[in-house]
Amino acid sequence: MNAKIRMWFEDRIPFNREKTAETTKELLNEPIPKHMKNWFYALGVTPLILFCFMVVTGIMLTFYYIPSPEKAFDSVRYITEEVSMGFWIRGIHRWASNLMVIAIFLHVIRVFFTRGYRKPRELNWILGILMLGATFTLCFTGYSLVNNQLSYWASTVGTNMIKEIPLIGPSVLALLRGGENVTANTLTRFYNLHILIMPALLFVLIGLHMLLVRLHGVAKLEDDDKEETYPFFPEHFYHGLVIMFLLLTLISALTVILPPGLGEPADPTVTPAHIKPEWYFFAVYSLLKFIPLQAGIILIMALVIAATFWPFIDEWIRKKKPNLKTHYVVGSLTIIIFLFFTVYEILVH
Repeated sequence: MNAKIRMWFEDRIPFNREKTAETTKELLNEPIPKHMKNWFYALGVTPLILFCFMVVTGIMLTFYYIPSPEKAFDSVRYITEEVSMGFWIRGIHRWASNLMVIAIFLHVIRVFFTRGYRKPRELNWILGILMLGATFTLCFTGYSLVNNQLSYWASTVGTNMIKEIPLIGPSVLALLRGGENVTANTLTRFYNLHILIMPALLFVLIGLHMLLVRLHGVAKLEDDDKEETYPFFPEHFYHGLVIMFLLLTLISALTVILPPGLGEPADPTVTPAHIKPEWYFFAVYSLLKFIPLQAGIILIMALVIAATFWPFIDEWIRKKKPNLKTHYVVGSLTIIIFLFFTVYEILVH
């Protein structure tokens, strides 16, 4: 009987067992450079794990969240205070998003300083920068959905900055807000961006990123072409599992120690004394206090474009001066400036 059922399915779903087994074996035995045993070099899997945490908890939050100005804040309060384990689910979602930003930052820094973006991996670097931008957008829209006083005015100030983008700024602002001001249309659009568009985009970007890693293999260290390797399974696979359990433990602890707050309901008629974005925007927010807004936006756009196409810029510089370690200087200065403006913003207010 079982054989007949199996044959019935095999007739309708062509399935080559030998080829599948061969492919699976090839994937499990994929050679991983020995330096990937170092935890710092294994950061690539961390954003993926955190993103999965965000997706699972985000789906749970949609069961109760109501994306309307009148009910959004109360629905978040209901999740936090009345839903069983609601504060934990919301805390996991929030802390996973913060740690995902940190993980991508660290991964980008690691790839930058080891020149893991060098030929033929330039496209993977570009995908990484796009993932960072999509993560920022995901976090910004999610923060705005709480619809408390700080998130409402932070989204107002944040979207006002978009207006200063040359040529397309006003059109993009109108598209995001659904009008001239932050209204119910804005909340609905941010909700759709947060639960549909950005997650779908991240799934595509992560999929392409992993595909290119699979095709090119994990980048070896620049000065060690003969580095030893080890198979993906079981050691590297277990490495990922350990990271997953450590992250879940850390996020759970952070949720208990520093649970997500509520604040005051959004009031468009009362501007808070201090409007602050989330910490990962502190550097940009602080920088724009020192220079004219439009000039600052243009500068930031230029830096983002330069970062996106850095592999090609670096290659051009190395052709001119092969011994010049430009990436060390550029990377170190970028980190110092980012930390300076971030710490400055924390200390000022």
